[in-house]
Amino acid sequence: LRDAGAIIIAKAGMSELANWMATGMPGDYNAAGGQGYNPFDPRKDPRDATFDGRPVMQTGGSSSGIGTSANLWAANVGTETSGSILSPSNATMLAAVKPTVGRVSRWGIIPVTLDQDTAGPMAKSVSDVAIMLGAMESPKPDPNDPATLKCTPPPNRDYTTFLKADGLKGARIGIPRASYYDPVTVPGATQPRGLNPEQAKVMADAIEILKKQGAIIVDPVVIPSIAEKDPKQNFLVWGQCRSEGRGADENCSIVLEYGMKRDFNTWLASLGPSSPFKSLTELRSWNTAHAKANTLKYGQATLDSSDARDVVGDRAKYEADRAKDILLAGTNGIDAAMKTNNLDALLFPAANGAAIAAKPGYPTVLVPFGMVPNAPNPPLPAGFNAKPQPFGVSFTGMACSEPKLL
Repeated sequence: LRDAGAIIIAKAGMSELANWMATGMPGDYNAAGGQGYNPFDPRKDPRDATFDGRPVMQTGGSSSGIGTSANLWAANVGTETSGSILSPSNATMLAAVKPTVGRVSRWGIIPVTLDQDTAGPMAKSVSDVAIMLGAMESPKPDPNDPATLKCTPPPNRDYTTFLKADGLKGARIGIPRASYYDPVTVPGATQPRGLNPEQAKVMADAIEILKKQGAIIVDPVVIPSIAEKDPKQNFLVWGQCRSEGRGADENCSIVLEYGMKRDFNTWLASLGPSSPFKSLTELRSWNTAHAKANTLKYGQATLDSSDARDVVGDRAKYEADRAKDILLAGTNGIDAAMKTNNLDALLFPAANGAAIAAKPGYPTVLVPFGMVPNAPNPPLPAGFNAKPQPFGVSFTGMACSEPKLL
């Protein structure tokens, strides 16, 4: 970014260790800097059960779009494992590109797992994130990151050439209704997943605009792994193991747990003598020893669970889970939906498609769009008058499709 002429003003305060530290820790909290607040309603949550300083309006996380949204600077860089660029951008009314894993070098990123980690731009406009993406992408593959061989940069790494006013004419855009729009009760769950009426209205408005701009809307589009009746082959049932502990991970993926142990220790080693710790175990011990200094406001159960992984002994489980991740999210997920319907993109509400795109490492462009009521459950106390919150739209495609998505 500096080589391209950018002026670096600050480092954003982000969720500690990409929020892969403790269950129940709010977005944009870290022990060093405290809690970040959303500029659209920078107040604390007043409800008794969550009156611990967390924001009443979510900021997304684990990256932060707060400073950009508040006009402290023009743009910022986020890193995403599963939603950590898209979620804060949606929450603070920003545009963003979550790139294909490998489009931007992962070298130096503090990891959760390199299987899914990537850096990406966040800014006020799509043109700004397109400019940033070109600056962040290496002109040639990075010898420190073999994944940078995956995608070919555009000529001169210039993504602005793809920003065409008539770009929607003839574009085939799919609407994955089940679960992402229309309520669906997941096998084993009691509450359906889907949009509330206000969110559905925003997406209906967005779809109408796309039609008026010449897009061909394919509605509905079936994602096979979402419609799958067999719970063992349904993406919505296949969760992410997090603090379950050994022996309780049959129905969830250990990819992030395992990757954190493997890749964080490798990252520490890459720092050489300057590294403050030599392992995840040492970091956890330091946190415990300094608990009085507020290192563990929300504990570190997720780190504990990751560190309990055996990088050698759990490798077979990890490899099987990684293959299932790609099967359900990629092959029988986004790939199948797009190929069957000959789509240019899938349109997801807000950042709701982040998880299914993250597992195969696929790109998404998120665009700021509407506002919806901030109506959490349990409800806010009478008279609090919560302000409306941003609600964007996101376009997802298969690997290396950033030019088309932009």
